Amino acid sequence: MTRVKTFITLTLLGGLAVVLPIAIFILLFQWLFGQISELVAPAVVWLEAHTDFKDTLAKLAVIALILGGCFLIGLLVKTSVGRWMHRHVDHWLGRLAPGYNTIKDLVLQFIGGGAGEGVLSGPVARVRIHGADNPLSVTAIVTSQHANGDFTVYVPTAPVPTSGFVFHVPAECVEILPNVTVEAAMKSIVACGSGSGALLAPAARS
Repeated sequence: MTRVKTFITLTLLGGLAVVLPIAIFILLFQWLFGQISELVAPAVVWLEAHTDFKDTLAKLAVIALILGGCFLIGLLVKTSVGRWMHRHVDHWLGRLAPGYNTIKDLVLQFIGGGAGEGVLSGPVARVRIHGADNPLSVTAIVTSQHANGDFTVYVPTAPVPTSGFVFHVPAECVEILPNVTVEAAMKSIVACGSGSGALLAPAARS
């Protein structure tokens, strides 16, 4: 009886391990699609009125056009003319649109600005936030290095890495993990530390 119970439990857990990530992904996609649909609703209405695209297909077409537009703008700003235009537009928006510079700085700090600083561009590190002699350490992302050698690090919280804590620590408390990517670190944090053994293994840091 115990074997049957164990078999049923393990099989059920195995099924949940397969189904739950898929279900959560679908729910997240539906929520994200709903949020984007509200933002692009005016363009969708225009597209439905002037083309054969209807409802979901029209929404997908508008989203694809927006992403394509972002890609083309990205190509444009790689040129000298594009950089000149962006610099002037950026300057005038900063002067005329209240809050624009703050929003721009937040975005650049998250994705990484021209100086190579930012959450997604910084190296992953193992940080001893209570001092170099304290064995307690956390997984962190270096977001800035100071002139005196100190570091500013972002420590994401599990399982939602978009919230966390900012620490300013001396260099001796920071162990950079050059072979650990931000994506791998975030994956471990989302999984509440699962996989940290492989992530922090000496072989991964050699």
